Amino acid sequence: MKKRALALDALRGIAIIGMILSGQMNLTHLPAWMAHAQVPPNASFDPSIFGITWVDLVFPFFLFAMGAAFPFSLGTKIDKGENKYRLCWDSFVRAIQLVFFAIFLQHMKPFVISSSVDSASCFISLFAFGLMFLMFANDIIPFFSKFKYGTWGVKLAAFFMGFILMYNLEYTGKKTTDFDLYFSDIIIIVLANMAFFASVIYIFTYKKPNYRLLVLPFVMAVFLAAANPGWVKLVYDFTPAPWAYSFYYLKYLFIVIPGSLAGEYLYQWINSDSNELSETSNRQAYLMAFTALALIVSNVIFLFTRQLELNLFLTIILLGSGYFILKSNSSSFGVFWKNLFTVGAYCLLLGLIFEAYEGGIRKDQSTYSYYFVTSGLAFFALLFFSVICDYFKNIKSTKFLVLAGQNPMIAYVATALVVMPILTLLRLTNYFDVFKTGAFMGFLQGVLLTTLAIIITMYFSKIKWFWRT
Repeated sequence: MKKRALALDALRGIAIIGMILSGQMNLTHLPAWMAHAQVPPNASFDPSIFGITWVDLVFPFFLFAMGAAFPFSLGTKIDKGENKYRLCWDSFVRAIQLVFFAIFLQHMKPFVISSSVDSASCFISLFAFGLMFLMFANDIIPFFSKFKYGTWGVKLAAFFMGFILMYNLEYTGKKTTDFDLYFSDIIIIVLANMAFFASVIYIFTYKKPNYRLLVLPFVMAVFLAAANPGWVKLVYDFTPAPWAYSFYYLKYLFIVIPGSLAGEYLYQWINSDSNELSETSNRQAYLMAFTALALIVSNVIFLFTRQLELNLFLTIILLGSGYFILKSNSSSFGVFWKNLFTVGAYCLLLGLIFEAYEGGIRKDQSTYSYYFVTSGLAFFALLFFSVICDYFKNIKSTKFLVLAGQNPMIAYVATALVVMPILTLLRLTNYFDVFKTGAFMGFLQGVLLTTLAIIITMYFSKIKWFWRT
């Protein structure tokens, strides 16, 4: 009997919620662990600071979830006999759409359109949000799908309209008042690069995970060799479109490709037939969820506070405990959790060994320790949600995560293009100074704005208006 898995949606949901929350809090009075480790509150970027915070996990978790979706988005199509080169082309088109998404989003924010954030800029942002449904939501234009190329015709018209809008606006909220290809959302640009390169790697290594992993040492070799003159540096520096692609972005393959392994384990579990509920005890499940969560929390805390030896000791204890908890479980859940736990442990320990290299773990400029540690912790996060969502079936309490995870791109733009413009038009932003009065109020600002964005996302997920990028 085929199962339904919500763990991956929940992981993607917690990642996108974390991304929104971290960007919407007023950091004036908040402690350093509530911001990126290298960018403390009320301070500029400092690469000499090592360690990570919870904020530094949300983007890697999202990338990991992206890779974990490959077996469902690409693997099933390959199984149906679709041409691999056609799938590569589709991945390239998806990447181009994401690049446009990154540029369009950045230009359509009200504080970019107008430094004073007036009513006109707010209405333009809301219009841009509506236009993006025509660009990315296939399900809302069923009438046009009756005609050959009808859906694509509407999409192309929407993209053309969006470009004309961007090109003709005068921007007083950024350094240059003209449209600028280089002015884009860097997170979405990275996703665009992963949407193409990681997809192509997955397509040609489908059911050959060892070959897929063998790509990573070559990527690492390019990064290391590019520090010196030679043909490798020429490869590293080459870019036909510097506003859309840089070899530097391929460093995130160290997160996306391990994520694809997790997706394959999840796909295997979904299609397994054993009666896992009769073979897995609630006690084992509780202990496994606690162990996975403890590994995430302890590594973030002790890497941030730089208690490296204590962190390594506690990590080994927790990994040993997890091994004995799962050792005798041969159910489909047990096999799935063992796979996640084993590869997660490998990545985490590898990352901790790399910790001293490049001075210590750091998101910016990101280190190898950062890639492997966050990948390992993402395996444990998926395991945790597998216990909560799929084993115990806590559907109601995690529904907001699942619905947000099913429509992450709407969630990502909702605050900038919907929530803030509406609050500005209602003149409620005039009272935002209250959020500067203390740490709690600064955190509350983030919670309120994030909640509104997630409510909007949940609504569109419920009526099945999904953005497909």
